[in-house]
Amino acid sequence: MMMDGGMAGGHLLWMLIMATIVVIPFWRICSKAGFPGWLSLLMLIPLVNIAFLYFLAFAQWPANRTFR
Repeated sequence: MMMDGGMAGGHLLWMLIMATIVVIPFWRICSKAGFPGWLSLLMLIPLVNIAFLYFLAFAQWPANRTFR
């Protein structure tokens, strides 16, 4: 029996939709916090995404710094 890739397109589409649902909110959070928005792409990398969440939670945000 031959296995064709009929569902491969559906899985790829599903992964792109889920990645978009994750990246867009984090892009906005990074931008509002004063970090480059492209850092939100780190959320797509396993284990790096957890480290990035801790970085966002505990780092001093450039947008909140007071200028003297």
